[in-house]
Amino acid sequence: MPPRRRPQFTQESVEQQLQQIHLLDQSSSSENLEQLGPIIKQIHTNRQQDAYLRTLQGLIDSKDAEIENICGDNYQDFISSVSTLFTVKSYTHNLRDKIGTVDSSVSQIGRGLAEKKRALLQSKKTAMNLDEAIDSLQASLRILDVVDRVGEMVKEGKYWSALRSLEDIQSTPQSSLSQTPLFQHILMSLPSLRGQIKDAVTASTKQWLLEIRNLTGEVGKLALEAMEKRTMRWRSRREKDSMLRLSRVGSAVETVSYETTDDMVLETLKVDFKPLYQSIHIYSTLDSLDELRKSYQADRKAQSDLILPGPLQLQSLVPLTEQIIGFFIIESHILQTTGSFRSKAEVEELWDAIATRIAEAVDGALRNVTDPDSYLHVKETLIAFILTLEAYQYSTSSLHASVFRLFEKYATLLERQFSKRFKDIVVQDDYQPMHVDKQTEKDAVLKVVWISNAEHAELSSASTPLNFPWSQSFYLCCEDIRDFVQRFYQFVEGVSQHHRNVDELLSKSLDTILSNYVSDSYWGNLAKTSTLSQVAQIITNLEHFEVATAELERSLTALRSAQRGGTIRLAAATSFKKTQMRASTRIASLINSKLDDFFGLSEYDWTPATREDAPSMYLYELVNWLTTVVDSLQISESYKDEAYRAATAYIAQCLMDFLTDRTIEKINENAIANILVDLDFLEEQFRSAGRANLISLFNELRSTTSIVLSDSVAEYLVPSLRQTTYASVKPKRLTALLEKLARYAASCRDQASREKGERRRKEAEVVGRLFPGENR
Repeated sequence: MPPRRRPQFTQESVEQQLQQIHLLDQSSSSENLEQLGPIIKQIHTNRQQDAYLRTLQGLIDSKDAEIENICGDNYQDFISSVSTLFTVKSYTHNLRDKIGTVDSSVSQIGRGLAEKKRALLQSKKTAMNLDEAIDSLQASLRILDVVDRVGEMVKEGKYWSALRSLEDIQSTPQSSLSQTPLFQHILMSLPSLRGQIKDAVTASTKQWLLEIRNLTGEVGKLALEAMEKRTMRWRSRREKDSMLRLSRVGSAVETVSYETTDDMVLETLKVDFKPLYQSIHIYSTLDSLDELRKSYQADRKAQSDLILPGPLQLQSLVPLTEQIIGFFIIESHILQTTGSFRSKAEVEELWDAIATRIAEAVDGALRNVTDPDSYLHVKETLIAFILTLEAYQYSTSSLHASVFRLFEKYATLLERQFSKRFKDIVVQDDYQPMHVDKQTEKDAVLKVVWISNAEHAELSSASTPLNFPWSQSFYLCCEDIRDFVQRFYQFVEGVSQHHRNVDELLSKSLDTILSNYVSDSYWGNLAKTSTLSQVAQIITNLEHFEVATAELERSLTALRSAQRGGTIRLAAATSFKKTQMRASTRIASLINSKLDDFFGLSEYDWTPATREDAPSMYLYELVNWLTTVVDSLQISESYKDEAYRAATAYIAQCLMDFLTDRTIEKINENAIANILVDLDFLEEQFRSAGRANLISLFNELRSTTSIVLSDSVAEYLVPSLRQTTYASVKPKRLTALLEKLARYAASCRDQASREKGERRRKEAEVVGRLFPGENR
């Protein structure tokens, strides 16, 4: 088999192959990177081909000898072949050169492509790094923007949003950003940012507290005005419905009918509690609510202390109560709307402290005040204050106690003020019956005075002009008593406690006024009054005061029963009764004084020789004066009877003194008989005047004289007769009379008279020995 012929490579085929090698697309403006792989593979193939050519050259060289031998055999063929081989060799060298050139070109191009690829890869890596850096930068910018907006939100007061933003930062998912120093720094700064939010919230709360403090006065003022309207509305309703008369503002019945809510005042003023609620929310989120609670309590304590920083001036009491009311209305609202943030104990602690301070301040402000109206004004202010705070469920028992202490001082000042007026009324009275000319005047007087129903009916039916039984002082005193009672109860109006103490205090005050300043003033005037008609008018006034006291007691008890009060007991009637007795004694004293004048005109002969048949002349004038004066007195019959009795007793005493007085040393039976004639005249006059009951007052005089004139001393010495027949005879006076008769008889010259005188002396000694105590 002939040897395989090697392929023949002509210059054209080589160039054609070379021309087929295209590494770049000349029409493209960019590199064809997708063909880079095949080109490199082709380059590799060319390199293999170069190796092949070198191998082939080696083969050619090895075969030269063989070829030369063959050529010798086949010279021509060899020459031809050599020529061909040289041609091939020439083409081979050319091809090798071109391949080397191509390989160099390819190597150069490959290196450039590799560099470009490396640059491309680096560019891609850089681009990826840039993208990652951009993403990280953008994330960082977003976080920084959030941090920046947190500051803006804090400035805008959006504290909760700011806090949520910080929480969002802290809860950012794990990423490449999480490991950056910037993010770690931001995380480390979150507590500081939270602290800034907390400080801003705290500052907001402080500012809110300042604004609230400036609003408390207005809140309190509106609350007081609302309570005043509520009180007036309820008072009007009570007047229309008797069933509600015992119910006061704040009672269960009134509260049910009161439809307005307690938050009305805050709604009217549009009080904004958002800053506080926001603070509570923020502090709760930061687990620092206790800190806010303590800070708030301290701030409110300081604000409550500033409400009353120094001594209270009475003119500033109303603004002060407005401040306190507003303060605790706000506290009540916060207590109800903030859950556990405020405890009732904390609010009560503030309330108890300020209630104690205001009570002490009021006491201090009124310490030197003597005007009852000032106390009344303070009371009205405190009652409105109490009612308003009771509506918000604050305990006011201590304030009620304070009001009652003020009431006791008020009652004392009122009593002092009216006492002077009563005393002036009594002292300045002319003690003449009060006169009215018109029916309207009479009706006005009858509406004021307290008198019995029978007398009221009698005077109501009487025509005018009219003289009342009493004088001006009785009417004026009744008028002032009504004013006193009205002003007295005006203080306790609205006070729901201490009814019994109020009634006892009123009873005591009225008793003091009526007894010490009315009754005693009348008694003082009695001592200065020497006119019987004026004394009689005083007695009439005192009688009416005694009745008025009982009527006043009944009317006040009825009034207090309607107000859930107690029973009013007045002891002044006893004082008026005693003064009436003194006045009756004063009448007797004045009558006796006048009787002394009549007895001073008497000219008795105590040792007459004969007995008279007619009474003494002075007795006619005495009886006429006595009956005229006593019967004309404008007093009740009982006092006239007492006046007659006192006058008769005094007359009997005077006649008895004539017989037994030591100034008259001697007396005989004729003088005694003449005294008995006068006594018979007096008894007859009293009988004719319808006062036969007065005759018994002469029993001692008649019994004593009858023992002497009838020589019945021995009978008097018998105990049984002495206790029955001679019970009114006093041993001392009988002894004195016997001694006077004995002295007269002893002075006589006849023996019978001397013997009789001696007997009288012995009888006097016996009576004196038997009754030594009575004769001292």
